[in-house]
Amino acid sequence: MAIDVSHVIDLDRYPIHVEGETRRQLVAEVQSDIRSVGCAVIKQFVRPEAIPALVAEGDRVSHLGHRNFNRTNPYFTQLPPDLPDTHPLRRFYDRSNAFVPADNFGEDSIIRSMYEWPSFAPFIQEVLEEPSFYRYADPLADVIINLAEEGNGFPWHFDTNNYTVTLAIQNADSGGEFEYSPNLRTPTDENYDGVGRVLDGDQSLIHTLHLEPGDLQILKGRYSLHRVTPLSGPTMRYVAIFSFTEMEGIVGSPERTKQLYGRVLPIHLERAGMRGDALVD
Repeated sequence: MAIDVSHVIDLDRYPIHVEGETRRQLVAEVQSDIRSVGCAVIKQFVRPEAIPALVAEGDRVSHLGHRNFNRTNPYFTQLPPDLPDTHPLRRFYDRSNAFVPADNFGEDSIIRSMYEWPSFAPFIQEVLEEPSFYRYADPLADVIINLAEEGNGFPWHFDTNNYTVTLAIQNADSGGEFEYSPNLRTPTDENYDGVGRVLDGDQSLIHTLHLEPGDLQILKGRYSLHRVTPLSGPTMRYVAIFSFTEMEGIVGSPERTKQLYGRVLPIHLERAGMRGDALVD
């Protein structure tokens, strides 16, 4: 059954589907935030009355999440040899959350309906000021739900895809703050020194956000180191993740895909190493 997106997104407040002064002002405000700190939040992008249905969608698929409580570095790579223990590539942290893969969200899914709604991607492309823009081609990761239970949360990391758009659906009882260090690396510079400072807790480089259900966040996650702080309490944290890239056909690396989703498809092996930059991952 098709979902009427107008019952989900607050198009009265955020008319992203029609040209006009309200839309132009919204685009300008979001662009300004992204330019300055690599991140923007659109408060209550989703109507409050739609949140219960989104939570119910999370509840329905929560048992399908791949839970992999392991240790990972910020790049989801294997332990490299011949580097000092202080190097970011050798800094591993406990990870305690899970992802529901994208192939569990069909045409009756609210989050997939949002992701594939014809006006959604063009709006995201415009605020990101990207001349080339595509939905993520990864069949396990284009639109997913992240589940975070009581524990260590999601440690510091960079994203595979350049831009990540997230929708807060349900918060934990406590914890689960979003922390990020904007524009910490570039397509040509890993900036390991800066990454090390963030990992050591340099607060001058860290921004903290408290996202509420219904908030839409747009993040340049490939260049901004970010994490979710430890959570507590029995309530699970649900966040939908919509992914886009500036290059057609990009998918996750086999190593990262195996860690996050518990399986690898032929497309991940066929397109391994296909990237728009030369960053580690």
